[in-house]
Amino acid sequence: MNKIYASAAEALDGIVENGMTLAVGGFGLCGIPEALIDALRATGKKELTVISNNAGVDGFGLGKLLETRQIKKMISSYVGENKEFERQYLAGELELEFTPQGTLAEKLRAGGAGIPAFFTKTGYGTLVAEGKETREFDGEQYVMERSLVADIGLVKAWKADKSGNLMFNKTARNFNPLAAMASKICVVEVEEIVEVGEFDPDYVHLPGIYVQRIVVNANPEKRIEQRTLRS
Repeated sequence: MNKIYASAAEALDGIVENGMTLAVGGFGLCGIPEALIDALRATGKKELTVISNNAGVDGFGLGKLLETRQIKKMISSYVGENKEFERQYLAGELELEFTPQGTLAEKLRAGGAGIPAFFTKTGYGTLVAEGKETREFDGEQYVMERSLVADIGLVKAWKADKSGNLMFNKTARNFNPLAAMASKICVVEVEEIVEVGEFDPDYVHLPGIYVQRIVVNANPEKRIEQRTLRS
């Protein structure tokens, strides 16, 4: 099975529809699938629900999809770097499901593992727990959280082999493996593709069984949200 596509647009062709749920890797702007986000924007598909730790920044990353009003709902942990996100949310134009960061990671991991729900202490007694089942275990109160499964995962990795086995570069691993595992179709953007067997199996961070489509973006911008320099 050939998993390699010539462009990000071709990798998304025929699989993205209005109203879909997408899981997008990245933490801030670190490890975001830049080319795939641009290609998704070009599809013009709307009413999207996006699961991502945050929503990029104004004019970059997922912020581009907010500008074009393609996102209907965000399931996120942190949104403080995006003024357009704030504006749309406060104006009632964007739905938001706030989720504690560790809980968001576990919801994706559980979804990828076929676990429909789990209990966590995080959020008990706060707005996070409103409308959710709670239960006592060993004298402690827990909140039940449903796992997350996405129609499509958009993921950034450093390298892939032709079978889709992935290596991530340092902290760019962040939410990317979880987004891949929790998605019915995973599309991966990489900087390099190598032959099968070139990876030492001990250095494979995510097996190719989770990956359906691969596209090369050899020179991503890798923008930094706030560059800080010593005087």
